[in-house]
Amino acid sequence: MQIDFSQLAPLDRYRWMASTVTPRPIAWVSTLSADGVSNLAPFSFFQVISDDPATLLINVNHRQDGSYKDTVRNLQSSDELVVHLVNFAQAQAMNASSATLDYGISEFEQCGIASVPSQLVKPPRVAAAPVAFECRVAQIQPYPAQSPNCSLIFAEVLLAHIDDAVLDGRGRIDPHKLDLVGRLGGMAYARTQQSFEMQRPS
Repeated sequence: MQIDFSQLAPLDRYRWMASTVTPRPIAWVSTLSADGVSNLAPFSFFQVISDDPATLLINVNHRQDGSYKDTVRNLQSSDELVVHLVNFAQAQAMNASSATLDYGISEFEQCGIASVPSQLVKPPRVAAAPVAFECRVAQIQPYPAQSPNCSLIFAEVLLAHIDDAVLDGRGRIDPHKLDLVGRLGGMAYARTQQSFEMQRPS
């Protein structure tokens, strides 16, 4: 089977990409509006792209009418955000926060998600998240250059919060204890409960 992407409608391109590039980690992003209202939204076009400086990349699609989603709107007035990783215990809350709400309504409050203050940035963080990265925006890049339909957010990590419960005896992350969820195609998700190891060749 071969698929000529130039002949596909945007929705079909999305479906093929989203169902093949899997599992995708989920960035659960909290921001603050200019009026100080908290926002929380999940994005699965997400990855770590640099360790020096430590930088995460989040793709936030624009709405069908071309307008910005609340996350980007908030980051245009404030360059601070918190990026959380989502474990299985938080999957339902994460999914609830993906609902489209009117601007100025907090998903924390609407979905009953407990928050705690961050240390270096103003947006709050999810209290039960196993990992949370307090970040500052390094760059917001509309993409593609001609007729952009999304915003690429380059977020530099300032401080990480890691739940001690997900560490092993050596103080390192135990992926089974972390129990993250990732996006597959359609409505499907995966869990990091199965793993195997391979030694890299010297």
